[in-house]
Amino acid sequence: MPRRTLSREQVLRAAIDLADSEGIESLSMRKLGRALGVEAMSLYNHVDGKDPMLDGMVDLVWREIVLPSPGEHWRAAMHETAVSAHDVLLRHPWVCGLIMSPDRIHPARLEYIDAILGHLRDAGFPAEVMFHAYHAIDAHIIGFTMWEIGHSISPAKEKELAENLLPDLAENLPHLFEHAQQHRAGVGRDGPGGFVFVLDLILDGLERAAARS
Repeated sequence: MPRRTLSREQVLRAAIDLADSEGIESLSMRKLGRALGVEAMSLYNHVDGKDPMLDGMVDLVWREIVLPSPGEHWRAAMHETAVSAHDVLLRHPWVCGLIMSPDRIHPARLEYIDAILGHLRDAGFPAEVMFHAYHAIDAHIIGFTMWEIGHSISPAKEKELAENLLPDLAENLPHLFEHAQQHRAGVGRDGPGGFVFVLDLILDGLERAAARS
């Protein structure tokens, strides 16, 4: 049987699939080799080790994000890019933890940051407002996504919590009980969702800050 020929991108995409389905902690060169039908040692022809492989995986995922289009109004562009980034990070929930490491530099993320800053600058944002605008948008994307990932529970776990916790909340913490009931009733599921709700608040604030400058 002829030996299978792989490219670096094929190796990285297979690693992304494994991380998405089984979690980044379970990813190993041996498991990846089995998934690709090759010996684990042969993967070192394409990546220099697990850490460089993780960096390559993040870079590929980050390139899935829609960047601001030249000439597009800054608000529409920021909205589209932020929603795209949020969707991408939810599809690949392991990425948030990796990009928060100060020891890792990912070219695609640097290009993404430069594109956002450049679009805001071209829109006429003063330097100080642009500085805060980028950090507010990026913090919302990453922070809200990590909050969502950390709070996601299975329907069975949600039912268990409701049965064990809600009676006590109803008696002692009425406002939290009301909030929990809203979660159970699906408040917000038919609209744009919490991410977009807060994003629009941020963009409203930036619009006012830019107008005052």
